[in-house]
Amino acid sequence: MRFPLSRRCLSAVALVASIAAWLALSGDVAAQSAKRAEAQRSRYPARAEVQAFIAEMSIEHGFDAREVERWLSAAQFQPRIVELMTRPVVEPPKWFEYGPQFLSQQRIEAGLAFWGANAESLQRAESETGVPAEVIVAIVGVETYFGRYAGSHRVIDALATLAFDYPRRAPFFRGELKEFLLLAREQGFSPLAVKGSFAGAMGLPQFMPGSYRRYAIDFDRSGRVDLFGSAEDAIGSVANYLARHDWQRGQPALLPARVAREHEAALLRRLDGGLSERRVAEFWAADGVTPAAWPGALGPEPLGVLLLEESATESSYWIACHNFYVITRYNRSRLYATAVWQLAQALRAARRPS
Repeated sequence: MRFPLSRRCLSAVALVASIAAWLALSGDVAAQSAKRAEAQRSRYPARAEVQAFIAEMSIEHGFDAREVERWLSAAQFQPRIVELMTRPVVEPPKWFEYGPQFLSQQRIEAGLAFWGANAESLQRAESETGVPAEVIVAIVGVETYFGRYAGSHRVIDALATLAFDYPRRAPFFRGELKEFLLLAREQGFSPLAVKGSFAGAMGLPQFMPGSYRRYAIDFDRSGRVDLFGSAEDAIGSVANYLARHDWQRGQPALLPARVAREHEAALLRRLDGGLSERRVAEFWAADGVTPAAWPGALGPEPLGVLLLEESATESSYWIACHNFYVITRYNRSRLYATAVWQLAQALRAARRPS
């Protein structure tokens, strides 16, 4: 049996329908507005700050303004890159969560194959710079798995997005965009063709454009610095980067530490994010922290103390030597530097004749 709706009920139904229609329309308008905003960001040369950048490249560096405008017209805003850069880190990973991926048997075997294929270049780089072959191999292994994962983003898209649509670090990335265009001109490649990481790092060793121009070298003597296709150039460039940041020949990066139990609570209070401030060895010794074994002359000081979470319930302590901090000039993360050093030691041990 059907019952007729009262006028009040009919009014309520009409109101609900109106609200639903308004919400749908609002959603469509919001979606269209977002699409228009994204399209506007994609048309970079229409923006005043981009025109100022184009003028700077023309006036200060002699570029044809029309050509720079053409490149930036082709650059595409990448919202996913902004999302990756702004994604909040709820809690930094622990060592036992971060490290194993870089120390797998498969990666060690790939590293040994890379070492074997480039042994002569690695030996020459070590001889000339003092940077051990295993450290060079480990950096390439951590950065790109020996070239397997060198990045899938067009570098000009990544750098334009971060230069003009990521305000927090826009000055840095505008500088890197400038360096990228200068690099493309020097190396003779199209800025529209090169791919790299979502932050604009490139090649086997993942150099940012500024680092590419300052530290990459023509190690294979081909007349061109090629970090994409020349393992020899990548090897020499990694070694040169570390040497230029004051790598100390014959010195370790990490040493196992002993911590007196009565001093452990005080030491933990010194560890900011798992790494202490740097102090001279005698001060650490007075606070109950010493290397498990002295490797002979150790320098230069000061030294830090590193905590590594080996599992959910166990941790280890390490003396962070000068060369550890040199590795962090490549990437600031303490976990990254630790992964490089531990992979290097695993490679050296695996390569050593039994």
